[in-house]
Order: sequence, then C-alpha cells, then structure tokens
Amino acid sequence: MPWAEALIASKAEEVEVGQEGRILSYVDALREALSLALDLDPNVFVLGQGVNDPRGMFGVTTGLHEEFGVERVFDTPLSEEGLTGICAGAALVGMRPVYLHNRPDFLLLAFNQIVSHASKFSWMDNGKGRVPLVIWSAIGRGWGSGAQHSQAIQGLLMGVPGLKIIMPSTPYDAKGLMLAAIADNNPTLIFEHRWSMRSKGHVPEGTYKVPIGKGVYRKRGTDLTVVGTSHALEVALEAMDELSPQGISADVIDLRTIKPLDEEIIFESLKKTGKILVVDTGWQMAGVCAEIGCLVAEKAFHDLKGPVRRIGLPDSHTPAGFSLEQYYYPNKEKMMGVIKEMVEK
Repeated sequence: MPWAEALIASKAEEVEVGQEGRILSYVDALREALSLALDLDPNVFVLGQGVNDPRGMFGVTTGLHEEFGVERVFDTPLSEEGLTGICAGAALVGMRPVYLHNRPDFLLLAFNQIVSHASKFSWMDNGKGRVPLVIWSAIGRGWGSGAQHSQAIQGLLMGVPGLKIIMPSTPYDAKGLMLAAIADNNPTLIFEHRWSMRSKGHVPEGTYKVPIGKGVYRKRGTDLTVVGTSHALEVALEAMDELSPQGISADVIDLRTIKPLDEEIIFESLKKTGKILVVDTGWQMAGVCAEIGCLVAEKAFHDLKGPVRRIGLPDSHTPAGFSLEQYYYPNKEKMMGVIKEMVEK
C-alpha cells in the first residue's frame, strides 16, 4: 500500500506526547513533515518561489533540494495561476504536489485554478479523479507588510465546496496536519501565521497525522466558550491566562481546521457554558467569525444565554505603519475586555 494511502487508513491518528518529549521549533516541525513525505512517497514533490534559497522559504524548505534533488524540490517563476494549474494536473495523474507560497495574497492570482478547477474536478467526473494537492502559505504581519502582503483570506475560500482549509497553532499540529494534508486526496489549503512560526513545542519523531476536521480543547472552563484557530487562538489563551486569577474560566477550543468544521465540539461546549466568542485572524465581516456565529444561531440557539460575540479584523485594509497596526490587530487586552464583559452580563 502506498505511504499516503496507508496514512489515511491508519487508525492511530494522533501520537501521545508527554512532557518529556522532544522539543522542536514550528519551522523545523514543518520541514520534518515535508522531508518525511518526500522520503516515503516518490509521488510527492515540493515547489514554490524561493524554496531552494539558502535559507529556504521561511526556513521550512532549507536544504530539501539538496537532500531530494532539484527535480522534486524546485523554484518556480512568478506565474501563480499557471503553476497551480500544472499542480492540479499533476495531482490528477497520481502525483502529490505541495505548492508553497510566501503569502496568501499571491493565492488571489490562482483563484481561477483553485476555485474553478481543482475544487471541482472530482465532483464533475463523479469521483473518478482525485486532486491530492496541498497549497501552503504564511500570513504576514508586522514589519510594514501593509495592505497587499498581509491579508488573511481564509474567509474568502471557506464557502468553496471541495476544498479543505487547515490553520494550525502549534508545532505538533503543524507537522501532523501537513502530513495528513499531503496524504489526503482532496485539494487542501494550509494557512500558517508568521507569529505562530516563532514558537516551539513537543513534536514526536516519525509519521503521525492530526485528523483534518477535528478540534481540540486547549483549556477547560465554565463561564464561556472561546473558539478559533492559529495566532488568534494563541492570543485568546494569553487573555485567559491573565483572567484566570480573577476567577474567570473558559473552554478554549482550537478548531485546527475551518473546512471541514468541527461543529460537534462547538455545540458540546456551548451546551455547558451558554456563551461563545469566536476569534479569527481574518476580517470579522463575512468570514470565519460570521460563519460560526450563524451556525450557532441556527443549530444551538436554545443553548445561548447571550449574544454571539466575535473578534477579527475591522472592515479596513491593513496599515503599514507600526502605530496603526496596534489599533488594527486584536490584542490580548481587547480580548480580555470582551471576555469580562460577556461574563459580567
């Protein structure tokens, strides 16, 4: 059985990680996942602008072209739509491309291939064809990235049938979800956050998969439910650490993937707490926050003790200046204020 099929069929999805486990950086966890996949499956190949640079793409691909050869790990021209089309075609004939982008902003140039082609091929031929394509990008923030290099566009793609969307927050999940995405037979987008990529954590050796579409509790509490992914979830955890000495506790749920969405864990927690705050790294309007809020109102209204609250980006473009960024991006203090207000009411 090919490696990818064996990983999909595996029932031992997640690996228990003790406090004595190996500590790895987020970036190294991603690189290890790519290295394992390349080593285990000759159909896997990695491409993207700058993946063969001396430092790789953000360090994620450092040295992979030397280890596996330039035919399987290679730089690409500035032609996002063309290369995405090539990847979709390669996936249809049995290859497993991993196309790395520096920024989600550049995916906008490939929307035609992602939305109109890769997401639809399997549906149009009644499942006879599969598109095991991974498209990876890292959300920018800070250092003057501005309006055109720091967009979090996951909300724009959430409503497209046929796609899977992953947003990790820990090194453990980053590796396990990357391996699961490469093994999956559907087009899958992975959105990392550059600030999450600064972290370190427990990461097992060898292959394991984190199930796509399965959330996890990061904290347990009774006053409210906080739901989110990626760096927004990290900020929420910081806020709860500050509020805990004040007697405020919450279920903090890391969805890990936003498509498919783990509805069960959301409703399970809401049934206990009665209040929910949704946090996201993207725009608050018509995105992840809005979809989860609507889902709760539609299917769990009877469990609500107060209005759904959400924290995301304002309906504005990203400023380039440091001072303006402090007002634009949600921070720990803002989350603490909203949580306290929800608990007091």
